[in-house]
Amino acid sequence: MALALNTIVTGEPTARPPLVIAHGLFGSARNWGMIAKRLSAGRQVISVDMRNHGDSPWDAEHSYPAMAADLARVIEEHGGRAAVMGHSMGGKAAMVLALTRPELVERLVVVDIAPVAYDHDQDSNIAAMRAVDLSGVARRSDADAALAAHVADPGLRGFFLQNLRLSPEGAAWRLNLDALSDQMPVILGFPEIRARYDGPALFVTGETSGYARPRDWPRVTALFPAARHAAIPGAGHWVHAEAPEAFLDAVAPFLA
Repeated sequence: MALALNTIVTGEPTARPPLVIAHGLFGSARNWGMIAKRLSAGRQVISVDMRNHGDSPWDAEHSYPAMAADLARVIEEHGGRAAVMGHSMGGKAAMVLALTRPELVERLVVVDIAPVAYDHDQDSNIAAMRAVDLSGVARRSDADAALAAHVADPGLRGFFLQNLRLSPEGAAWRLNLDALSDQMPVILGFPEIRARYDGPALFVTGETSGYARPRDWPRVTALFPAARHAAIPGAGHWVHAEAPEAFLDAVAPFLA
C-alpha cells in the first residue's frame, strides 16, 4: 500500500508540471532545500521524505515498487504528472516509477545511480547509529561524540545527525533502522522490470563516484533509450551537495 509521504513544497504552481525530488538512503527532503529553491523559479518543487525516513511513515517493506507507489501517490495528489528527480536510492525509486507508471513522469533526472545491483554495504553505518546510546543524548554534540567512535569522517557524521530528533521526551532517530537493515539487500538491488521509459531522461554522475560505472551505461540505455549523460567534474556520490552550481548548470536547462 502506498504511504502518504511527508513533503516540503517550494514555490508556486506554474504552467509546467511540478518537480518531485526523491532523496537517497539516510537522506531527507530537507537536504535538498537550496536546490529546490533554485529550481522553483521554473516549476513548483515537491521534495519528499521517503518511507522510513524523515517525517514520513514507517513500514516493514522498503522495496522499490513500494517506494515508486509512494511517489505515484504524491504525483497524483499534485495534478497527476510531474518531472521526477531522484538521488541514489531515490533515483532507483524514480526509475521504477518511470518504467511502471510512465504516464505520471513528464521527464526524469537520475543522480549518480544506475538500474543495477550494488555491493556498497551500508550495514556498518546502521550499526554505528544503533550504537549511540540515545538515553544519554541531550545535545547533537553528544551524539556526534558517540558516533565518532564508529564514523571517522565528520562530514558523514553530520549527514547522519541530520536524522536525529531532539525533543523534551528525549532523542530519537528519524530513520527506521530496523526496516532499513532488514531490507538492505533489496535497497542494494534493482528489480527485474520488462519495460522501458521513452521520455526525456538525464543521468547526472559524479566524476569521482564509485557508483557511476561506464559498464552500466548499456543497461541504462536499454531501459531509457532517450537518456543523456552529464558528468560533474570533481564531484563524488553526493553530487548536488559537493558541486551545487555545476549540478544546477546540468539539471536546470533539462528541466526547462
